[in-house]
Amino acid sequence: MTRRLAKPSRKPAESGLVRLGLGTPWQCVLHLPLRYEDESRVTPIGDLTPGDHALTEGRLVHGEVRLRPRRQWIGKVRDEQGGELTVRLIHFSNAQLQALPVGSWLRVYGEVRGSLFGREMIHPRLRVSEPGAATRAGLTAVYPTVAGVAQPTLRRAVAAAFAKLDWADTLDEPTRRRLHVPPLREALARLHYPQTVPSADDPAWQRVRFDELLAQRLSLRLARRQRASRVAVSLAPPAADRLVAALRRALPFALTGAQQRAWQAIETDLARPQPMQRLLQGDVGSGKTIVAALACLRAVENGRQAALMAPTELLAEQHLAKFRQWLEPLGVRVAGLSGGQKKAERERLTAAVAAGEVDVVVGTHALFQKGVDFRALAVVVVDEQHRFGVAQRLSLAGKGEGVHSLMMSATPIPRTLAMSYYADLDVSVIDELPPGRSPIETRVIGNPRRDEVIAKLAQACGDGHQVYWVCPLVEESDVLQLKAATDAFEELRQRHPELRFGLVHGRMTAIDKATVMAAFQRHEVDWLVATTVIEVGVDVPNATWMVIEHSERLGLAQLHQLRGRVGRGPRQSYCVLLFEPGLSENARKRLEIIRNSTDGFEIARRDLELRGPGELLGKSQSGQPLLRFADPDRDHVLLEQAAQLAEAWIAGDNPAVSVHLDRWLGERQAFWRS
Repeated sequence: MTRRLAKPSRKPAESGLVRLGLGTPWQCVLHLPLRYEDESRVTPIGDLTPGDHALTEGRLVHGEVRLRPRRQWIGKVRDEQGGELTVRLIHFSNAQLQALPVGSWLRVYGEVRGSLFGREMIHPRLRVSEPGAATRAGLTAVYPTVAGVAQPTLRRAVAAAFAKLDWADTLDEPTRRRLHVPPLREALARLHYPQTVPSADDPAWQRVRFDELLAQRLSLRLARRQRASRVAVSLAPPAADRLVAALRRALPFALTGAQQRAWQAIETDLARPQPMQRLLQGDVGSGKTIVAALACLRAVENGRQAALMAPTELLAEQHLAKFRQWLEPLGVRVAGLSGGQKKAERERLTAAVAAGEVDVVVGTHALFQKGVDFRALAVVVVDEQHRFGVAQRLSLAGKGEGVHSLMMSATPIPRTLAMSYYADLDVSVIDELPPGRSPIETRVIGNPRRDEVIAKLAQACGDGHQVYWVCPLVEESDVLQLKAATDAFEELRQRHPELRFGLVHGRMTAIDKATVMAAFQRHEVDWLVATTVIEVGVDVPNATWMVIEHSERLGLAQLHQLRGRVGRGPRQSYCVLLFEPGLSENARKRLEIIRNSTDGFEIARRDLELRGPGELLGKSQSGQPLLRFADPDRDHVLLEQAAQLAEAWIAGDNPAVSVHLDRWLGERQAFWRS
């Protein structure tokens, strides 16, 4: 009888490489070093600088195992100039110690630390040597890794990949000369095996960044082409065009030029038999919601349904109130759906939506859950789109056939990010505010002057103004020691019992929050104490003061969003940023930026400089692969060049497109936004 041999199990190192995302040769060679170890030069112990990685040598003059505070081996290495280095091993074996006899000459490589006992290295690389022995040539790459995958394993994987790859270059020689970059194999060899540390502007790095930007641009533009081949219901203006025209006639204001341009672009998209995929961006208070309402009405005019999804219940409630105010007088059936509703109410609403008895649904994440079905969904609006994951947005659009999608963002996106991360979308920008709004005056004030601020606000309330007072936390934190909203509410109410105070925070029910906000809008509340739940969506024209406690702990985008809650009426508005003394350099820069600018696009550009694209766009939620090597803002020239080449390749059906995408994205290129 023939025995079937057991299938060999995967080696631990191999599984580790897969966990690192290094399953193919191209993934290995594009796994670039974090830093380099320089063993080409011996540094005397006396010249070692804490924080540096360095090679030194000397005689082991002492070594002992100590059991307290934990078991460890401590050695003393002394060089010929008399410098002493402490070497500390916490994990070691008897065999290792036997290979390190006292009196032996050691080569020691590691990170230098300062301690009470002078210079020290913890777990350095040790080997017995001879005084004056030859050093290694060149630099040794140190790669990003995970537990269980040693540096030698990674170096072997990279070397093996170099030997087996087809290095046919996707950039021809004229293109490389124009870009001043080397062939890809030469660039990667320079980064993996350098003789000197490559600088940030080294042509090898330029080549890698260009190729990465090119791959991203190609994938997004192909996604755009793929979408254009799909079929959607055409939502052309009906002969009567009664609802859109009626709403525009009923509005107490005229659309700004920027709003009209955005609506014309959206109207054109909706009339096409391909799905719209448009990003509508505009600063806080620029009037995106009315444009979204017009898009929803166009679906209703064509006998279809529309849905608007917001990231928080408070924002969804604000949108619902606006939509009801605008649409219900026109006979449009509007409903709100959220996770906070009672089961019976929710079941009644979902049944009505499925039966087509609701024309426009406004809600939160509840909209894309199982059990929520539409009879004829044609338009989906996603507000604050960067707060949702791609899968969440697609889940909602997937509840209809050929749905048109409009994504809105009040976080203005710098042009370089739009080119690199939203190249598959059409983008409309509302870049002007409605007329009659005064610029908001921003003041940065230290917390020791808090009492002065409170007295000024009490006077303003007495003159008929309304105030927001924002605190970062709901309750006192033992760790951060921040003033909580509940404590501030009680303190302020006791100080000024003649005023009417309200409190809103994230732990309240949706009904309670909506009740307080409605009272604030009706001016039954003078002074609203809140957490950052009022960051977006709240519209109270009579509110003219915004105070943000511990403003140094908030990011630029959040500060700008909060400031945008005031300045919505004709009266002069103010934003006061209270901060604790002892600001960090980054916090000081943020407060300076927000004080000196009310331009959301300029603030977003500066935010990009401080935080990077991942944080700014919420990419951890988005499902879009982050650029690993390129930075759209820093590499804007390369980005422009990559965009031009991508368009030329796609227009000419260049076979290099698929080769380039396979190398850089592999399986990730299948994730194209629908």
